[in-house]
Amino acid sequence: MKIASRMHGPLILVLSMILSTSCNKFFQGQPTAENPGEASTATGLAYNEDGGFPVNDFSGQPDGPNLVFIEGGRMTLGSFEEDLLTTRDNLERTVTVASFYMDETEVANIHWLEYLYYVKLDSTREFYESALPDTTVWKGQLAFNDSYVDHYLRYPGFRFYPVVGVSWLQANDYCKWRTAMVNLKLAEESGLEDLPAEQGGRIPLESGVVLPDYRLPTEAEWEYAAQALVGTQWLDENQTHQRIYPWDGHALRNPYGKEMGFFLANFKRGRGDYAGIAGKLNDGAMITAGIYEYPPNDFGLYNMAGNVNEWVQDIYRPLSFQDVDDLNPIRRDGLLDPASYYDNEGGESLISDNVRVYKGGSWKDVAYWLSPGTRRFLEEDSATATIGFRCAMIRAGSNY
Repeated sequence: MKIASRMHGPLILVLSMILSTSCNKFFQGQPTAENPGEASTATGLAYNEDGGFPVNDFSGQPDGPNLVFIEGGRMTLGSFEEDLLTTRDNLERTVTVASFYMDETEVANIHWLEYLYYVKLDSTREFYESALPDTTVWKGQLAFNDSYVDHYLRYPGFRFYPVVGVSWLQANDYCKWRTAMVNLKLAEESGLEDLPAEQGGRIPLESGVVLPDYRLPTEAEWEYAAQALVGTQWLDENQTHQRIYPWDGHALRNPYGKEMGFFLANFKRGRGDYAGIAGKLNDGAMITAGIYEYPPNDFGLYNMAGNVNEWVQDIYRPLSFQDVDDLNPIRRDGLLDPASYYDNEGGESLISDNVRVYKGGSWKDVAYWLSPGTRRFLEEDSATATIGFRCAMIRAGSNY
């Protein structure tokens, strides 16, 4: 008993040392982006010491203002509505879309006025004027919408209504400005406001404190986010049904609760009917509505059907569905389907390398265009009272 008692103490000490070592190895694990270790696994050279390779702290991609995470996956792109125009330009096909971020809402008038404010401070008069939305899109020879020409963009009551009269080119300029401003704020919060001259004032991506670029979503990303089939998931990789609209069912009205019977999107109900009758204005919007006005879809995105159409990155081709890749598809140019195939200059076709796709339907469109698979196109330097946009962003440092 005495021998056993004397052995008991050292044995416990040895066992605890073994467990401690194995636990440390277990918890340290392999190096990761967030925990790269103190030295290189390739050379053994120390990081951040005596002129060694600088490896900054990193805790994941920062949260971007107004962005919602969209988990990627497989989907069936294409229109599930009857092809009323017989365009056959969005046939069903299976693709995979990587995870990304998208604005929770459409870009609103207050956001564009903020943009104009800073552009006026820092840019030339010519660029400021080029950034002004075309407010005359409201004007009509046979309609009295004159008050919107002067008031829609600037009157405070319209602050959180979607900006319109913005071309595809202007929307891209806004994305660049927003990227710069958001990253400047993140850099200042991290103490990186004083940047070396050789970097040209650009905040290095290696710092780990800045975001990737804000940009327009691709058509595939937009359609994937609008369908929001994450809400139809059942068990493992089974989706119980497809969707004609960004919500379940064939109906356009809310079937549940206190909002039962109210429309789920802002669209034109029929010839001459934009909102219903006085005393019971069902969709409550004869023109656009507030950017938070209708229930969000299962990704938490508002107005992915109706209110305003939205610009996407892609140029338009009727046969994009058979040409583009099946992983993160996009059509950037006329590859495999050049503009010369279409008689744009002769007036027989509107298709060229300067027309861009827009999606989603608007306050002035019938319900057919609310289906995520429908698509139309317009010249990239044109603007209307029915087209706005929202921004997107890649999920960096992720393989899904």
